[in-house]
Amino acid sequence: MSNLSVNVAGVEFKNPVIPASGAFGYGREYEKFYPLSILGGISVKGTTLHRREGNPPPRIAETPSGMLNSVGLQNGGAEKFLNYELPNLVTKDTRIIANIAGATIEECAQLASMMNGTAVDMIELNISCPNVKQGGAAFGTNPNTAAEITAAVRKATDKPLMVKLSPNVTDITEIARAVESAGADAVSLINTLLGMRIDIKTKRPILKNNVGGLSGPAVFPIAVRMVWQVYNAVKIPIIGMGGISTAEDVIEMMMAGAKAIQIGAALFADPFAPIKIIEGLNEYCENNNISNLADITGTVKPW
Repeated sequence: MSNLSVNVAGVEFKNPVIPASGAFGYGREYEKFYPLSILGGISVKGTTLHRREGNPPPRIAETPSGMLNSVGLQNGGAEKFLNYELPNLVTKDTRIIANIAGATIEECAQLASMMNGTAVDMIELNISCPNVKQGGAAFGTNPNTAAEITAAVRKATDKPLMVKLSPNVTDITEIARAVESAGADAVSLINTLLGMRIDIKTKRPILKNNVGGLSGPAVFPIAVRMVWQVYNAVKIPIIGMGGISTAEDVIEMMMAGAKAIQIGAALFADPFAPIKIIEGLNEYCENNNISNLADITGTVKPW
């Protein structure tokens, strides 16, 4: 067996395969199929300060080679996560990434501070959320606000801080540089792309929220391109995501510059996708005489 372990911002993962926030919940349903200890880690469902019911249905729509979602960060709130979900996750022998989101910088900083002294291994700050103090524009679409929220959260926590970047920007490297300069230990990308489907019979959008986040294989080439661009723009490690379905996708994403990866939409089609990917990574390493999978990060050779 080859060494699949990877290190991201000082956190050691037994392999690079991490279910993405929102796609895996807290793992309770999936551990009926396999032990969570097989996974490199889990990025838990997005946690807000208080309980959120999310957006009204319909909030999932199928698309060619993907899906749209506008779930709206439905979750039980920070206290429920810390008192109910986290104690269960601690027993699963896998790394725990707490994905946090807030409507203001102050909320995000408070959430981050609540993770101090807990078993959480890393914080993933979602900056795709609307900043209610600035008219609803997402924190992550402007380098100044991205840096401001990153700096506030960095000050509030002693946990390794990863910032999840939105692809709905003109230049993602500008945002990546901003959060790096503000103290981020790592970045994860890409979050979903904004999309829309319309029911031609009713002439209404299929989603009640009108628009939603596009994920799945359709976005994979965009994700690879953005990971490669960010890898060449910053020095902090990258966790890549966006349409990953197979071990070959993981290898491609790592060659583009990712240290580890997250799987989202693929889990809806195949709950066993992480297991198949881990097996495929072992096979790839053995067939190519690779002792340490981490060595392939950033090895793409541009023309």
